[in-house]
Amino acid sequence: MSTRLETLPHRHVFTLPAQPSAARTAREAAERVLTEWGISLHHPAVDPALLILGELVTNSVRHAAVLSPKVTVICAAGAGCLAFAVHDRDPYQPPLCASVTDAGAGGLATVMELTLGLGGSVVVRGDPDGQGKSIWITLPL
Repeated sequence: MSTRLETLPHRHVFTLPAQPSAARTAREAAERVLTEWGISLHHPAVDPALLILGELVTNSVRHAAVLSPKVTVICAAGAGCLAFAVHDRDPYQPPLCASVTDAGAGGLATVMELTLGLGGSVVVRGDPDGQGKSIWITLPL
């Protein structure tokens, strides 16, 4: 997908403490936002999107909490597109594994397979100061 994220008309940003309950809280908040935007929770892309979001937040909590006590989630949507990002202040940018069979790939490989299987894209963007990153997921609706 080549959607320019800054052109999406709907955007919601929230920050959560980097603790185990953050994944559930992020999914619940995203459900509320999608509903407010008129996106049906029964749309075929929504359940996988929420699973992906939960996995990304869990990864930030597991791997970045020492350097990043907070996790920021950005949700965005527009005609035919749903996007979200999870941001933390750990500079490590994980490689984007293409398959759950890649050794040590774990949850990020699942994120890749689900996203690509839905015709979406995954991008890791480093912060300008080099001290953090965001993982952006874009999915067609």
